[in-house]
This record gives sequence, structure tokens and C-alpha cells, in this order.
Amino acid sequence: MCGIAGLLGPSAGDDRLLEAMAGPIFHRGPDAGGTWTDREAGIGFAHRRLSIVDLSPHGAQPMASASGRFVLSYNGEIYNHRDLRAELEAAGAAPPGGWRGHSDTETLAEGIAHWGLAATLERAAGMFALALWDRQARTLSLVRDRFGEKPLYYGWIGKDLAFASELKSLRALPGFAGEIDRQAVAGLCARSYIPAPLSIYRGIFKLLPGCILELTPAAAPRSTAPSVGEAGQGLRLTCYYDYSSVVAAGIADPIADEAEALDAAEDALRQAISDQAVADVPVGAFLSGGFDSSTVVALYQQVSGAPVRTYSIGFTEAGFDEAPHARAVAAHLGTEHHELYVTPSQAMDVLPLLPTMYDEPFADSSQIPTYLVSRFARQDVTVALTGDGGDELFGGYNRHVIGPALWRRLAPVPAGVRALGGPLGLLPQRWFELLVRSGPRGTGAARIAKGLRVATSARSPDDVYRAFIDEWAFERSPVLGAAPVPDVPFDLVGASPAERMMLGDALGYLPDDILCKVDRASMAVSLETRVPFLDHRLAAVAARIPIGMKIADGRGKLVIRKLLDRYVPRQLTDRPKAGFGVPVGEWLRGPLKGWADDLLSEDRLRRGGLFDVEAIRRRYAQHQSGHRDSTVALWSILMFESWLEAQAPSSLSRAA
Repeated sequence: MCGIAGLLGPSAGDDRLLEAMAGPIFHRGPDAGGTWTDREAGIGFAHRRLSIVDLSPHGAQPMASASGRFVLSYNGEIYNHRDLRAELEAAGAAPPGGWRGHSDTETLAEGIAHWGLAATLERAAGMFALALWDRQARTLSLVRDRFGEKPLYYGWIGKDLAFASELKSLRALPGFAGEIDRQAVAGLCARSYIPAPLSIYRGIFKLLPGCILELTPAAAPRSTAPSVGEAGQGLRLTCYYDYSSVVAAGIADPIADEAEALDAAEDALRQAISDQAVADVPVGAFLSGGFDSSTVVALYQQVSGAPVRTYSIGFTEAGFDEAPHARAVAAHLGTEHHELYVTPSQAMDVLPLLPTMYDEPFADSSQIPTYLVSRFARQDVTVALTGDGGDELFGGYNRHVIGPALWRRLAPVPAGVRALGGPLGLLPQRWFELLVRSGPRGTGAARIAKGLRVATSARSPDDVYRAFIDEWAFERSPVLGAAPVPDVPFDLVGASPAERMMLGDALGYLPDDILCKVDRASMAVSLETRVPFLDHRLAAVAARIPIGMKIADGRGKLVIRKLLDRYVPRQLTDRPKAGFGVPVGEWLRGPLKGWADDLLSEDRLRRGGLFDVEAIRRRYAQHQSGHRDSTVALWSILMFESWLEAQAPSSLSRAA
């Protein structure tokens, strides 16, 4: 795992600029660093290395192919690189002087030299963000992996095209404008993250997952993100992996037999784990005790020759402590388990670190425990396997189950009748708590209130999905002058509502929230995380499993549940989905109230000129009184304001 940065343009020959870009991402690669420039061509790369495979200098980057034609700067891991290396050797395409080392970087460079970039990416199983300079064609290619596990930002700063793993590298450049993108803030308020291709800064973009952006030195500066398929003026954006097509093909060619489907999923997941457990440094796994992480650890234990090192954290607040469940699963599987209990004050101590860690406002509050478990695991291991991705592939989020069921009940009811539920949805949440045993999180009451609001406004299954993912759905955005936040674009004709929701999550929520959260939290402590569920070969198998095998009888993720039953007794894992959270809503009424009062003060919000002050103050008052749980809506604005406060005035300008 590493960090990359670079320039294409007249400033690219300045090694000092490249080193300035590499400095802020030292945490992504504390083991080594390097730069490479071709002043005549106007291209320069900077690299920070976290040594995982081939710890010797033979794995150093930027790295040239044996022919010298290609120069590669790369962040990620190619898990099947040994198989690719064997293919190259069988084809007589090994380097003429022999391999320099055993790094996946060298394999990737030689694969590109032999097969070409697109064909090599199709063969590669892994996670990556890379920059490739073709010295013969004088073309820069920026590439991001299939699901967006690794980040890559780009944009024009003056006459230079700049790119990097994190925004802080771009902020290090002279001339960086730092103008806030009002539409990005609207996306943050709606979704808790800034949807790609936007970033918090106007003119700086996230490369979409599964895409290749090709540029020549003649590429003209632009202030808008290119669209997939766009070509011209020295730029071309193409898609080498389209998950929508994978899902559509799977639906058209289903696995009819459940036993066959379970075996195929287990075989593919086992292979992914076996591949991803290989490293020249210590490897472990996160374990929450839920279905996904428990399944990964169970199969990891099967392929490991020694007890797997597992890591979990616990909290003292009732309803937020998952550690006992993880402990029970670890004991059953026989892992070498490590557990850390965190106090509320220790968790809140992470808050000042978040603006720097995430570079742009990011408001999934599980970022806090993710950082804490990463820091804890990093004491022993350099790589950790995670259970992320299982929900998107196998129907694990509550909305995948509740959303379609809600629509089935709503669709036959005339809109005029459903509108009667609107006033009920505005009743104080504590009234609903009298009707339902909602537990310490109050989720049952909140869901009833939200369901009534959805019933009033939804006109299609996609509207129901929008209500689940957009905290301001069916309300005016709290960002003044912002356009509506666009839906995740996908085309899945003939799919069920649940399949459409799962695909929407895989294309939007997964890369922009889940994978962003894990990447920044883990890399902040120089820990590489790997995600076996997102092996593209497993994703292809999952797409062929019918939705009825994934979701039935009011429960989701049945495939993973049944796989885990083969290794862990159901009583250790069968409980409602809890997520990986902290009681932020309660903290905003208690120990964080003063902090929130300051960041959400009327004077501060009015001075900023971005927000509908009345709407935000109303939601804040409703939350404080218990009238309506607005934790998610408020956390997004709090994360924006705390990020804004942390920025140096010289590197930031307000939105137009």
C-alpha cells in the first residue's frame, strides 16, 4: 500500500514540487519514497511506499518496465500477480535480464508492456490506483480499481494536471485555489459523503471506479469532470469494468440450485482470502462478530497454517458494544484474538483528527471506531482483512429488506390516502417509542417516523431508496442555491427493487462512503486493509445468485448466513444488524453539545453563506428536544464546519 502523486505540465520537472506533494501523504508510505521526472515531456511522479510484498529496493517506485517504455507509480496490491508472472514467463515475455525482484509492481509493469494496459487490468485481481506514463505514445493513464478501494483525485492547477491519492498533496501546490464546490456540500448533506466525481473543491475530481483517464500534454484545463466515453482535446475517459453489466449478466444467467450457489460463493471467497492473506509482513483481520467479518475470519482460519490474528474494539455504552460477540466467535474459531475497550472520551478524542485524516468533509460517524480498531491492529500487523462489501453483494442492509417490503404495501394505496400519514410523521419521536421496543439506539421509533414520511412522498421504488440514502429526501436541500443531488446512475432493466438498491449502493455508497472511510482511517496509521468480498470473481458469482436466495422472510444476506453456519453456530451470530457505530446522537445532547452549539450557531452559519440557517437550526432544536432524531443530518454539517475550521485560510476560498 502506498501513496502516489504527480504532475503533467510545465511544472512537472520541478522535483521540489513533487517532493512537496509526497510529504503530506508520508503516512500512506512511511517505508520509502521516490520521484521520477521527464522534463522534456513535462511529466513527473512522486511516490511513498508502504512495503508489503518484496520489502527490498527491487520493489521501489516509481518503476520503469524492463524496456523502459512504461513508468509506473502505483498504490495497491495485485493478489494474483504470481499467476500473471507465470503467464508472462510461459509467453516468453519475462524481462530479458530476469526479474529484478518478486514485487507485484514489477509484474504489473511487465504485464502492461506485454498485454497492454486494458488487457492487464482485466487479468488483474486486486485493488489499485495507478499512474502510467507511456514514453512512446507520450500519454498519461490514470486508473482506479473496479470498486474504488483505492482513491485517486485529479484536476488542473494553473496549467498543470495534478493527481494524488489524497487532496492534501494537491493543496501543497502553489496556485491551488481551494474554492468550495457548493454542489459537493449539498451531496455531503444528503449522503454523508461527497459523491464522485465531485470533491469538496471546484475543479478537483475523484476518478470513478473501474475507469481509465488518458491524457496527453495537450489536454486542455477544464473545470468540469469528463463523462465516461468522452474523448477529445487530449483527454479520454473509458470504463474497463462496469459492475452494472456484471449484475445484468448474472440476473440473465442465474444459478438455479441453492447448494450449487452456496458452494460457488464459498469457493470464490475462499480463493480471494487465500490470495489476500499473502504478504511479506504480518497479516490479521478485523472481527466484529457479525456475519461478514466472521465469515471472512472463518475461511481465513481454514486456509491459514496458524491461528489468525483478529482485532475488535468494545464500547462501554449499552447497545454499542459488539466486543462480546466478536470474542465468542474468535473463541469458537480458535483465533489469536485481541480486544480493546474504548471509553467515550477516548472516542471523542479522535474528532480533532478527522479533518486532516479525511481531507474533505466526511460524515459517516463509524469513521471513529474504524480509526480506533485500525490503530489498535497496527501495533501487531501491517495488513488486515475486512468484511466490507458483503452487504452490497448479498443484500445485507436493512433498506434492501425493508425498502421493497414498504413499497409493496404503499403501491396499492392511493396517493391521497397516503398523504394522510404526513402529519403523523412529524409527531415527536418519543411518541413512537411508546409503541415499539426500540432498544438503546431508538432505531425502531425512528424507522416508524421515517416510514410515515416516505409513505407521504414516494412515488416509485427508487423514491423509497432515495429516502433511505438521502437525509433531506423530499425536503429542500439545506445548501442555498444547490441543485438536487443526482441519483446514482445505473441501468438495470427488469431487476427487482432490492437488486436496484443493492446496485445503487455498490456504485455509490460503497466507494464513496465505506471504502473511503476504511482507506483513510487505516492509512492514517499506515495499515493496509484488504477486502475479500470485493474480488471481482466473487462479485460475478454473487451476481448470478437469485435475489430470493439472498433476501427472504424479512431477512437479508441469507447466502452469507448459510455459509457461516458451516463454521460457526448460529446462536453466536444471529442478531439484528447493528453496524459499527458510536452514540453520536446522544453525545450531541451531552458531552458534545457545547462543540455542536458553537459550530451550528446562527451567527457562524450566516457568516458562511452556504446554508439555510433556519432549516438547520430547526433540525438541531428538534434533535435536542427529542422531537426528531437528526443525528445523520447534523453530523454532516458539523463535519463540514469542523473541516472548514481546520483549513489554513491561505488554501481555501468560499463557494461562489
